[in-house]
Amino acid sequence: FLEEHKDEPFLLYLSHYAVHTPIQAKEEHITKYKTKLAKMPSFKGARLVTEGRAKMLQVQDNPTYAGMIQSVDESVGRIMNKLEELGMADNTVIIFMSDNGGESALGGPATSNLPLRAGKGWLYEAGIREPMIIKWPGVTESGGVCSEPVTSTDFYPTMLQMAGLPLRDKQHCDGVSLVPLLKGAPTLDREAVFWHFPHHSPQGGVPSGAVRAGDYKLIEFYNSNRIELYNLKDDIGEKHNLTEKTPGKAKKLHQMLKTWRGKVDAQFP
Repeated sequence: FLEEHKDEPFLLYLSHYAVHTPIQAKEEHITKYKTKLAKMPSFKGARLVTEGRAKMLQVQDNPTYAGMIQSVDESVGRIMNKLEELGMADNTVIIFMSDNGGESALGGPATSNLPLRAGKGWLYEAGIREPMIIKWPGVTESGGVCSEPVTSTDFYPTMLQMAGLPLRDKQHCDGVSLVPLLKGAPTLDREAVFWHFPHHSPQGGVPSGAVRAGDYKLIEFYNSNRIELYNLKDDIGEKHNLTEKTPGKAKKLHQMLKTWRGKVDAQFP
């Protein structure tokens, strides 16, 4: 695809199935990480760090899973090498992101998301917080880090603005352009980020919604009408529910969530 479209604008969307169950990897990778793990006998749940461009890390002791990550890393590397080979590396934006946190369900979890709580299928941080890397040659700072919460619906307006095209507010009403952040702005002009997951998940998650505004995140569990409020700056593991201690803050965020659901006509079972 890159060779065929190297002389024209393009959008390439590549979804790796890995890393995902079933956990499978090349034998040479499995052997490599078994050897690495064996050299760290004092660490239970040792950190296995894949080598390569994406610098992905998993806190776990599963050599097969680590090998699977390395294969994804190598695939990303092949794409980046091809961009270099075709002379396109300085004129191509790369966005790398996962779709959810690691699975930590009962019955043989593949990953540990500590110190984050729960995992895939839940609206706790381990379910909705993913790593993201954006490379925009000539704009983003190499090795730069941004802590502003963003969401995948921000991609569309971001890419339009990157390409110098007009924004289409009615189409990307759930997202905002990340260009200011990529150019060094500390924050976005956005009050909150929202989630709506009205389903039961295979990992044990239940129908729920969430809103994050600043350091605070509120989760509403639809079946039980329970709400939980956390200060993520002070309590990244979401261990201390603040709804009774700060009822005013809980009420404000809960109303924000309900108002947003009405605005977007969020659907329920």
